[in-house]
Amino acid sequence: VQLVESGGGLVQTGGSLRLSCAASGRSFKVNDMAWYRQAPGKERELVAQIFAGNGLTKYADSVKGRFSISRDNVRDTMLMFLQMDSLQPEDTAVYYCYAWLFVSGYGSGYWGQGTQVTVSS
Repeated sequence: VQLVESGGGLVQTGGSLRLSCAASGRSFKVNDMAWYRQAPGKERELVAQIFAGNGLTKYADSVKGRFSISRDNVRDTMLMFLQMDSLQPEDTAVYYCYAWLFVSGYGSGYWGQGTQVTVSS
């Protein structure tokens, strides 16, 4: 099972980006999913989370009203998205996809490789 992010890039202040995360592999079940980010010299922080059971979402205060997390299931691939609007320079970071997966009945956290988001002022 692997998580692969895409959609990062360079954008001007006030612009938008949409990040995608694809979870694929054999015989797994996806539970809760989330986006984290890590800026240079800072700790990794939770940006947004989406819960599998009820689809509820949770956001960091710094992104509320600007970011939106969603998920979809296409064939055997679980997709998660992060729509980022009104981007600010402080949103510059490497963004990571995270998912709690059950593989062969065992639960564990999985991380993607990260995608760089740079917001220029």
